[in-house]
Amino acid sequence: MSFNTAIGQRNQKLSVIKNEKFDLLVIGGGVTGAGIALDAACRGLKTLLIEKDDYASGTSSKSTKLIHGGLRYLKQFEFGLVREVGREREIVWRNAPHLVHPEKMLLPLVKNGSLNKLGASVGIYVYDYLAGVKSGERRKMLSSEETLKLEPLLDAKNVTGGALYTEYRTDDARLTIELIKTAENLGALCINYLKADQPIYENGKIKGFTTLDGITGEAFSVRAEGVINAAGPWVDEIRKADASLSNKHLKLSKGVHLVFSLEKLPVKQSLYFDVKGDKGRMIFVIPRGRAVYAGTTDTFYEDADHPNVTQADATYILNAVNAMFPDAKLVRSDIESSWSGVRPLIMEAGKSASELSRKDELFVSQSGMVSIAGGKLTGYRKMAERSIDAWLKLHPYAASNTKKCETQNIRLTGSDFKNKKEFVQRLVDSCGQIPYSVIQLENLFEKYGSETEKIVAYAYDVFNGDRTCINPLGKAELLYTIRHEQVIKPEDYFVRRSGMVYFNRNQVEEMQIELASAWVDFTGLEEIKLQNYQADFGHTLAKTLQFQ
Repeated sequence: MSFNTAIGQRNQKLSVIKNEKFDLLVIGGGVTGAGIALDAACRGLKTLLIEKDDYASGTSSKSTKLIHGGLRYLKQFEFGLVREVGREREIVWRNAPHLVHPEKMLLPLVKNGSLNKLGASVGIYVYDYLAGVKSGERRKMLSSEETLKLEPLLDAKNVTGGALYTEYRTDDARLTIELIKTAENLGALCINYLKADQPIYENGKIKGFTTLDGITGEAFSVRAEGVINAAGPWVDEIRKADASLSNKHLKLSKGVHLVFSLEKLPVKQSLYFDVKGDKGRMIFVIPRGRAVYAGTTDTFYEDADHPNVTQADATYILNAVNAMFPDAKLVRSDIESSWSGVRPLIMEAGKSASELSRKDELFVSQSGMVSIAGGKLTGYRKMAERSIDAWLKLHPYAASNTKKCETQNIRLTGSDFKNKKEFVQRLVDSCGQIPYSVIQLENLFEKYGSETEKIVAYAYDVFNGDRTCINPLGKAELLYTIRHEQVIKPEDYFVRRSGMVYFNRNQVEEMQIELASAWVDFTGLEEIKLQNYQADFGHTLAKTLQFQ
């Protein structure tokens, strides 16, 4: 089988990065930075994106995984935010239909809850209006009997009614990597494990950064006409390096989610409900395949690099879920996995983490660096548009040669299909000569969409090379992510590309054994370096069940 290794592809990119000057350097490979790279590339800017770790390794793989309209932000009177993100989710769904799935969210109304039936009805009506919700997806108010019929696991003695409204579920990390791939298809150059270190100036204006290569340890300079800082929780670190950190700074809020098997928490659908004993706080419970996850917490936290799950975090979520579903009787040993991340919010004195605004804000330094902070997953496209527009005002030479923002009409990689059922059947028909299961193909489609055809083609290469292979699609998925999605370390694949650590943790050990012989050949890594990365992944895996 002939293919380029991940390291071989990366070295080719590094050669270009070291020897060329770019129009725009984007710092940060989360969903916002990826959206900026796509916007810049489609406007015709010569764009480079660098990420200090792996794509989406920060906030953008650790959200509640919803492209939602922000119902909770009505409480903060964030009407503009609700309007924008509500309308944006329709665009994201249209451009990435394999990753964004409309589904009904049940809001149970309970005795002594934060909302009564009238308040919920009016609130969700306003939400539907602001968000431009389509007529077939608008809210429906329910009696207690109707609510319990939809979700029998609820406490019948406590439920007074309910509301059913529409949310959009996604995979945040996969959305980010599809943005990266689409940006590269349009000419952007994106590379992970390359850290921005110190700014480079010419005549007082920022013209690039020195960088540190996280794979080779090499230091070198990257040149560009201008810089956009989209480093998420690390935005202020880049602003400090630019000597432009003002009184307006980030305040990090930690969000924790716990994962259970659907067998242990057999909810029939997604729910959003009050946390008993914590007035004003609400959490989600969302089924996903064989698993269901619950969260999130919302507490101030300082360490962006090491957000942990404490025993108090786990207890908080367990108590909230058990209070709403008393028959579940979940205990600590029922937790299959967890994740914890930080949200980069704009500091406002005197407000708690849950009260801080989720609006984004732009900062432009004297050197000409544009920084974007705050914001929501759903709003990434508009955040990118505003960032590029602000940057172009500082660079009129570029503005005169660029197009207007067109990202609302750019379908992401994986979206080249019309009907999911028909496409999956086509995949089934194409797999007649290799071992496969329909569920496996459906799961691949949910992650890779129309790109699953390439995975099937690689599976034939794998099987033809080794007829004893019982899971050629498994090896082919790894090969695809290495060849097309810049996977280098085991953590990249198991955590962010496949989501296996969170939602199929019981398969990780088996797949590690199955894929062990493929890593060196596929990646081009030295054996000793791969062993170190595998050890790092072991620590990451263990951490999902270690509560401090």
